[in-house]
Amino acid sequence: MSARLNYGKTFLLGFGFFGVSVIWGVYNAFVPIFLADKFDLSPALIGFFMTLDNIAALFIQPPVGAWSDKLRTPLGRRIPFILVGAPISAVAFGLIPVAAILPLFVACTSTLLLSAALWRTPVVALMPDITPSEFRSQANGIINFMGGVGTIVALQTGGMLYKMNPNFPFWLGSGLVVLAALVVYLFIEEPKEYETTESQPGMLKSLSEVVSDPEKSGLRILLAIFFWFLGFSAVETFFTLYAKNHLGLNEGDGATLLSVLPLFFVLSAIPSGFVAGKLGRRTTISTGLIILIIMLVLLFITPSKALLTGIAPLPLVGIPLVEGGARMLTLAGVLLILGGIGWAFVNINSLPMIVDLTSAARIGTYTGLYYLFSTFSAIVGPNVNGWAVQLTGGNYNIIMLIAPFFMLVALGMMMGVKRGEAVVGE
Repeated sequence: MSARLNYGKTFLLGFGFFGVSVIWGVYNAFVPIFLADKFDLSPALIGFFMTLDNIAALFIQPPVGAWSDKLRTPLGRRIPFILVGAPISAVAFGLIPVAAILPLFVACTSTLLLSAALWRTPVVALMPDITPSEFRSQANGIINFMGGVGTIVALQTGGMLYKMNPNFPFWLGSGLVVLAALVVYLFIEEPKEYETTESQPGMLKSLSEVVSDPEKSGLRILLAIFFWFLGFSAVETFFTLYAKNHLGLNEGDGATLLSVLPLFFVLSAIPSGFVAGKLGRRTTISTGLIILIIMLVLLFITPSKALLTGIAPLPLVGIPLVEGGARMLTLAGVLLILGGIGWAFVNINSLPMIVDLTSAARIGTYTGLYYLFSTFSAIVGPNVNGWAVQLTGGNYNIIMLIAPFFMLVALGMMMGVKRGEAVVGE
């Protein structure tokens, strides 16, 4: 690898993450609405259903990451997973909104979840494969910039398309996933030679090494990832229902309101990689967690009427406060802007910390460990919050109290991390 960041190749690789983000943006925004309105499921059951993608990922993504480290094909060790998984995901995703009965709906979502879990870890592991250590935060900023664009497309364009026809956001997502996979296949060339070691431990052996390491930095980072995703995934899963039931917005405007968070995540993604290059990854992540804690607490304590106070006109991602009125940036939108900046500081720099705990031969395995902890937390988070909503009589605001507590625990974990910073000249 050359000792510089190849911006063109990194942006092209970002199309893979773009495809992943479009799917999950639409899925998280509108599947809960289908479950509540079409199939009349309770909040607790919706919370459980929305964790099924993470249950599939928990059992598939980590071993797939380790498998891709060992795979040798003419196409490379990561690309084959993308070429198999992405088309299946696209077809299953496009069928979700037309499923009229719950068993068929579950069959479509299950096929999506299994196929998506097959290719997510390999497409993410491609970034450190082709990027030197000292530029991985910056490269991950670019990758997540593209992913954030995907989420904005899902929420913003998806919100408008949903009002026209609930099928349209899903069909748009299917087409974009196929396009994203083609871009990665056509323009990304994997390294022809792979670093090898005499022993190539699998995921469980690698996890055992992290746990038994007396220095504990790796374990602390993984636990921090678990706790901050515990808070964030629950907010993301329930936000459209929070907007509908607590703020009194319709589903489309709820998705549009949420879209300011990924918008400012996108705008902050690349700068946050450079901030980490100057201040260090641990300091940048800790700063982001503090911003998120403040944002969530303010969402909890501020009255819903005040959260919908208009601040300034804002085309596209603003919401109309009266029927037919101009789109406005609200106080809730301002808080979500802060959340997008904070989440960029956290999310951009966590994967580079994990992969810089190991060698190039085991990048896929350690990427799998990252997803093991993040997806396990994303299973627990919506369930905890779904029950909390149910036990408080349908109070969706309660998630804005539980989430910052978990972020605070993650911040405590990061305080003891001593490794995972960039290795200059690697």
